[in-house]
Amino acid sequence: MTQAGHWPLIKLGDVAEFRNGINYTKKNFGRGIKVVGVSDFQDRLFPRCEELEEINPEGIVKNEDLLQPEDILFVRSNGNRQLIGRSLYLPSISDRLTHSAFTIRVRLVSDRVIPRFYAYVFRTRLIRDTLSAFGGGTNISNLNQAILSSLLVPLPHVDAQRKIAGILSAYDDLIENNRRRIEILEEMARRIYREWFVEFRFPGHENVKFVDSALGKIPEGWEAHTLGDLALQERRGVRPNEIAPGTPYVGLEHLPRRSIALTEWDLAENVGSNKYRFVRGEILFGKIRPYFHKVSVAPIDGVCSTDAIVIRPKTARHFPLVLACVSSDEFVEYSVKTSNGTKMPRANWDVLVKYPVFEPPDPLLDRFNEFVRDSVSSIHNLVSRNRNLQKTRDLLLPRLIAGTLDVSDLPIDTGADDADGT
Repeated sequence: MTQAGHWPLIKLGDVAEFRNGINYTKKNFGRGIKVVGVSDFQDRLFPRCEELEEINPEGIVKNEDLLQPEDILFVRSNGNRQLIGRSLYLPSISDRLTHSAFTIRVRLVSDRVIPRFYAYVFRTRLIRDTLSAFGGGTNISNLNQAILSSLLVPLPHVDAQRKIAGILSAYDDLIENNRRRIEILEEMARRIYREWFVEFRFPGHENVKFVDSALGKIPEGWEAHTLGDLALQERRGVRPNEIAPGTPYVGLEHLPRRSIALTEWDLAENVGSNKYRFVRGEILFGKIRPYFHKVSVAPIDGVCSTDAIVIRPKTARHFPLVLACVSSDEFVEYSVKTSNGTKMPRANWDVLVKYPVFEPPDPLLDRFNEFVRDSVSSIHNLVSRNRNLQKTRDLLLPRLIAGTLDVSDLPIDTGADDADGT
């Protein structure tokens, strides 16, 4: 076996084939096939297939445009040059899937290479710097198949590739398990809110009659509010020169779709425009294109884009109710219907405050509050664990890929016998 740190280099084009993605517009939105676009390339290894846009593939998607398990995608072109060269790996595919024209598909076609190993290779600083060198500057301006084909990548023995991929995958598997736990907590809270506060099927509802209120029929003993009665928008404007470089910065690109778990953010060292300050526990609502359903609870203090609405409940007691309301499908749908603009619709806080919110008697509200508070606390703990796992993985990543950590003697089952059919 080749010794660690002395791996040969090969051109990626010798072991892979490439294909640009498809062109489509808003008129193609519909049902039929999911599309991986540039907005799906966050600082993660795998795409979140449940968040992908869907289009009608008729007339624009060919069989050769369909993605396969173990394909790798690169961002080819984007207005944000820092995104160009980012990659995603598809370990498995459960839906019909394609990718946008702003991305390039890399399909490894040699038995000398393990796709998951190269998914990690492409995330190293070495590869990023190499791609930037092709672009003639700090950030590459456009990636193409010729650049990728000429890219020099390490070629360890396949056994070493499997071991390295196995080590790094162990971290990603833990991260993914924690993410699923977050999803379960969110889904439980979402269902309880809808059952109790939207459909009024709360515990004991069979014995409660409905009465008139200013906002329609509500269960007796409940109070009818508007969102503005319970929450306000915080607009703590701050200039770039007033922001410490190490301050966490949350842009709209960091807010996940249909999840209150904020897991990613940058530092404010490169911020060049005015921002809003927010504090831990406040709610960030993406007002640009609100149909993306970007609503999260801040796990840290920091600054955010002014294209996010910072929402603070007026009382701590109403935090769970306000959070459940503004992150609900019904509220997001209302924000879409009442948004301004066609090409770049924006939600309007002055309109959102009119949304009805119904408050139950104290015993029922206390039960709901306890569940939501415990869920948010658990979610924040899981987010913290995942960030620590990511940090450890990312410290190991360049050393493993460069071969400075010898894995030849590690007792890791690589599955080589199974792969060979023996």
